[in-house]
Amino acid sequence: MTQLSETVKELIAKARIISFAEWDKSHTKAAIAIFQAADDAFRYLSDEDLLQIQTKSSDNSELIPVAVLLRDRAAEIVDEAREQVLTTYPEIIQPGGGLYPPERAQACWRDFWHFLRCITYGIAGGHADYTNPTGLHYMNLLYQELQVPLDAMLLGLKSIKAASLKRCPANQQEILNPYFDHLITQLDTFQVR
Repeated sequence: MTQLSETVKELIAKARIISFAEWDKSHTKAAIAIFQAADDAFRYLSDEDLLQIQTKSSDNSELIPVAVLLRDRAAEIVDEAREQVLTTYPEIIQPGGGLYPPERAQACWRDFWHFLRCITYGIAGGHADYTNPTGLHYMNLLYQELQVPLDAMLLGLKSIKAASLKRCPANQQEILNPYFDHLITQLDTFQVR
C-alpha cells in the first residue's frame, strides 16, 4: 500500500463535498444536525435519521423514499458505474493507467460511493445545490495532487446518475436530474481546459 504524503492527508481532511450552511431556511437545527452527523461519519442516512428528518422538516419529505431506494441500492449502482468506466477505459487499471495500482482503483470506487451518498443527502433534504465550494476546491487540489483521471471520474458520476435514475419511478426522474447534474457540473470544473 502506498503511503500518503502529509499534503494528501491534509487535502483529504478538507475535501468535504457537502454543506448544510444554507439549509436553515428549510430545516430545523435538529434536522441539520442529523444530516451533519451522518456526513461526519461518512455514512448514508439511516431509516431512523430519515424518519427524524421527516418529522422535524415535514415540507421536504416527498423525495425521502428515493433517498432510501438509492441508499439501499448503492452497491449495485456503484458497481454499474465502475463497469461503465472499465468498459470505456479498459487500460485505466493496467500498469501505467490512471487507476493503477489497485489501491488507486479502490479509492476511485469509494469516491463513487461517497458521491452517491452526498447526492442522497441533497435529495432527502430537497436541496439540489448542496455542495461546499471550499470543500470542492480542496477536492480539486487533492485530485490534481494524486493525478486522478478526471475523464473517468466524470464518466463514473454520469454513470451513477444513469444507474440511479433507471431505478427510480419514471415520473420522478426529471425532478431528480438536478441533484446529479449539480455534482457533475462541479466535478467538470476540475478539468483543465
